[in-house]
Amino acid sequence: MTPSFVHRRVLLLGGLAAAAHSHIAFGQQDRDPASQEPTKMKVRFRFDKHTVDTTLYDNPSARDFASMLPLDLKIEDYSNNEKIAYLPRKLIEEGSGPFANEQLGDLCYYAPWGDVILFYAAYRYSSGLIRLGRVDGGIEPMLTRGTFPLRIQRVE
Repeated sequence: MTPSFVHRRVLLLGGLAAAAHSHIAFGQQDRDPASQEPTKMKVRFRFDKHTVDTTLYDNPSARDFASMLPLDLKIEDYSNNEKIAYLPRKLIEEGSGPFANEQLGDLCYYAPWGDVILFYAAYRYSSGLIRLGRVDGGIEPMLTRGTFPLRIQRVE
């Protein structure tokens, strides 16, 4: 084979791979994280004297979060509607995108800051927010104000 033929073949294969990859990425942009189905994966947040169980959604960011567990962090109040805890590393953001139907008890990840959020009051979607799942019970434990040691672990 001539070098010119090999070069054209490499360019052609590279172009086909790039086109396939962009199609996959475009398909993920169209996915609505809010419409994803809940999984059977349960995660427990323990702080102060409280336990908050959540069900994770079936999205790449939630799976990445689950892969980090167990974690010992600090949970604190932010604004008047959420508890936050900073993760040791950022999560992947595949499959993220805008969502509606925000609800009390949503478990989210805020990509720009690298923190997980438990919402206990009204909020609105903002860019960089990825829904990971929902709280299984009530929001009452999250109403306890303060900063506490936090243990996050899978529930078997």
